[in-house]
Amino acid sequence: MTAPAANPSRRLGRSIGAIAAGFVAVFILSLGTDQLLHVLNVYPPWSEPMHEPWLNLLALSYRLVYGVIGGYIMAALAPHSPMRHAIIGGTIGLVLSSIGVIASIRMNMGPAWYPILLALSAIPTSWLGAEIHRNRS
Repeated sequence: MTAPAANPSRRLGRSIGAIAAGFVAVFILSLGTDQLLHVLNVYPPWSEPMHEPWLNLLALSYRLVYGVIGGYIMAALAPHSPMRHAIIGGTIGLVLSSIGVIASIRMNMGPAWYPILLALSAIPTSWLGAEIHRNRS
C-alpha cells in the first residue's frame, strides 16, 4: 500500500509560506540595517534622498547578501522543489523591485543604477541561496 498523496491545499499553503518567509526575512534584515545606518548617521534622514554612490553601493551590498539569505530560506522551507520556490520568489522580487525602480526614478531618490541593479539581482540572489541550500543538504 502506498502512502496517500499530500493534501494539495496544504502543500500550496506551505509553498506560499516558504516564499513569504524568505520575503519577510529580507524585509526585516534590509529595513533593520537601514534603520541602524540612519541612527548611526551613516545614511541621511529617511525623508532625504541618498545620492552618494558609496552609500548606495553599501545598501546594494547588504541587500545582495540578504537576497541570498531569502532564497536560502525559501528553499529550506519549501515542501518540494526548493529551487523552483526560490526562482518564483526571485521573480516576484524582480516584479516588486521593478515597481520600485519606476517610483525611485520618478521621485529622484538617488542614482538610477541602484534600484535597477537591485531589481536585476533578485533572481540570481534567490537562485544562489537555493544553490547553497542544495549543496548543504
